[in-house]
Order: sequence, then C-alpha cells, then structure tokens
Amino acid sequence: MHFSHSPVKGDAGSSAPPINTRMALSVVTTIFFMWGFLTCLNDILIPHLKAVFELNYARAMLVQFTFFGAYFLMSLPAGRLVAHLGYKKGIVAGLAIAGVGALGFWPAAELRIYEAFLAALFVLATGITVLQVAANPYVALLGPESTSSSRLTLAQALNSLGTAIAPIFGGLLILGNTVKSADQIAAMPLAEQIAYRTQEAQSVQGPYVGLAVVLFLLAVFVYLFRLPALTETTEKADHLKHTLREALRHRHVLFGVLGIFFYVGAEVAIGSFLVNYLSMPNIGGFTEQEATRYVSAYWTLAMIGRFAGSAIMVKFSPRKLLAIFAAVNVALLAMTMLGEGRIAVYSIVATGLFNSIMFPTIFALGIERLGPLTGKASSLLIMAIVGGAIVPYLQGILADSMGLHHAFILPLLCYGYIIFYGLSGSRPTSVAPAKEA
Repeated sequence: MHFSHSPVKGDAGSSAPPINTRMALSVVTTIFFMWGFLTCLNDILIPHLKAVFELNYARAMLVQFTFFGAYFLMSLPAGRLVAHLGYKKGIVAGLAIAGVGALGFWPAAELRIYEAFLAALFVLATGITVLQVAANPYVALLGPESTSSSRLTLAQALNSLGTAIAPIFGGLLILGNTVKSADQIAAMPLAEQIAYRTQEAQSVQGPYVGLAVVLFLLAVFVYLFRLPALTETTEKADHLKHTLREALRHRHVLFGVLGIFFYVGAEVAIGSFLVNYLSMPNIGGFTEQEATRYVSAYWTLAMIGRFAGSAIMVKFSPRKLLAIFAAVNVALLAMTMLGEGRIAVYSIVATGLFNSIMFPTIFALGIERLGPLTGKASSLLIMAIVGGAIVPYLQGILADSMGLHHAFILPLLCYGYIIFYGLSGSRPTSVAPAKEA
C-alpha cells in the first residue's frame, strides 16, 4: 500500500520523537504477534470442536467460515470506525472487541452449543479486523516513507511468530487432554460420554479467558501509552472521487483479487485440516497433540520463507518467483495426495515454506501503477481474504464426500490459478486511467 504522510510527532510536550517512535513500533508489533497467534489458534480449535460436537468436516470448517467471513462483512465498518476514532483509539477498540470475543468462549463452553462458539469467534474476528485496518497503516506511517517496507516486514515477522507458537500452545492446553478416540467415547455409558464431552468443551475456557485478559491489558496499555500522533495526508477528496468498479476495470486488480481469494483459501484450508490429516493412520498416525508440532512447523516455514523470499526477490522477478513457488506447491500437494506415510507428511508441511511470499507479492502486484485508485484496490484485496472462509468450507464438503486425503485437490487448483497470475494475470494493461472530476 502507498501512503503519504506528515512527519511523526510525539504527543504534546514530548521532547524525544525518535524514542517515542521506537517504543511505539515495539508496542504495535506486539499487537501483530497477538492477532497472528489468535488467527492460527483456529487450527487447533477446529479438531477440538469437531471431536466435542461430533461434527463432519464441513460443519467443523464453519470455524474458519465465521472467522474469515468477519473480514468480508466487517472490513468496511471497521474502516469507518478507525476513520472516526483515529489510529490509536482504533487499535484500543480492536483489542477490546477481540477481548470480548475471547471472553465469550466461557459461556459458550458452559452452554456447550457450537453456534455459541461461532458467535464468540465472530466477535473476536471483528476485533482483529479493526486491528488490521488500524495497525497496518499506522506502522507504515510510523517513520520515513523510505523505510515503511522494513517496518511492515518486522511487524509481519512478529505476526508469523505468533502463528508458529499458537499450535504448540493450543496443543498443550486445549488438545492435551484429548486422549480418547471416537470409538472409545462411543463405548462409554451415556452419562460418562456427556461428562467427558462437557469436560472437553470446557478445556477451552482457561486459555481463551487468559487471552481475553491479555487483550484487555494490552488495550489499557496502548490507551495510556503516549503513541506518536500521526496525520495521514493522502488526499481524501482524491480517494472519494473513485469507485471500486473503476479499480476492477484493471485486469491485474481483478485477477489479483481472485489471487488473494485463492491463496488465503488454500493456506487456511491446509492449516485447518493438518491435525486431522496427520492423525490418519495411513498418513502420520499421530495423536492430535503430536500433530500440532507439524502445524507449528508449517507456519514456521512460512516465516522463514518470508525472509528468504524477500532477499531472493532483489535479484529475481517477483512474478516469476510467485509462479515458481505456486508450481512447487502444486507438486507438493500432488505428492501428498498420491503418497502415504512420511512422504505425505513432509510434502504437505513443506507447502508452508512456499506460501511465504504469496500474500505480499500478490498484494503488491495487485496495486501496481494505480495512482489514486490504490486505496480502492487495496480495499478490494483485503476483502478477498474471505477466501479463508469459503475454500476450507468447500474442502470440508469434499472431505466428507471423497475422503480427506483426496480433498486436497481444491488447494492444488487454487495454487494452479496463482501460477497463471504470476505468469500473465498480474501484468498491468493499458486501461485508460479513471477520469478525475
């Protein structure tokens, strides 16, 4: 995203803007860590709730459908909220809303109603959407424009660290007590089954209430902290002159929106099914808790690949690298579908490494050479994150009908589209620029 901005200023009376700026960046990158952590915790929540409520794959994927659906439904209201409150108060509001959502897991577990968990998750995701809208531009504006990319890379690295740690945390605290198989549970007397499932449902209470406390404390800390006051000077009149339809007239924007949709959908689908997939006897035969270590490896490889990819792109075309990485993931998914055992395990986990550069690269190519239409195109690309809601749900339907092993054909096709986008769809055309009034 391209931002123009005024110099960073400290609060009234501040005498050391550089120190304030460094401290502010430390505070905000902590927030990036938290939303990465909360987002990836869904990968552990899915197999847990699937077992507790005896769900099929499609219904279990309503966790991601609800979570990423919030991005689509709430991104525009979140933008208006942040515009009204400003960046700092917007971050505080996002943390508070996410805290309320995490706190909602307590009554949901007491009620033992799946839809109550989904409602709490929607509120949590709404808070994270507000944080995305407020924190991303804040980091970009927090210093010279020439170094905005390095600040965002640092923030995204902390986000990736959160996604790497969350599966281990969730495996220990949420899946740690899940030791009975479905057959073992079915063999228990009805009263014991009910007691066992109630205990399992309540095992999410402690972790999510703890997260709620952390989110509320962060909100208070950010509110009391003297964050530098930033003023975005992007001409709002220029932004208001243009429409989303005008941005979509550019083929690389339209294809980029589809690229983000399919990429996020594929990445989230793979992560969502990993625990159940690696627990299959013919694949890994792991316990659910053991499988969480591989989920952590999947997201850790994405973090490593992000740094390596940014260095490689200095010498290689981002378009070609995007196509190559997508082609590698097509091959890896074909291997996991055709193989079993260790080959299937390592090939599916390795897709995380090649996911690494895809989101930032597709995003950057999607807003290339757009001038005053950049803001509208960015909004469309963020809304396309709804792919994380739809693709996993569709894969769940496939898994119920044809088996989980072969349901990975759907993310394979998604990566096939990204090959096209890297080779052809991302190239800007000579569409006439939108006329200014």
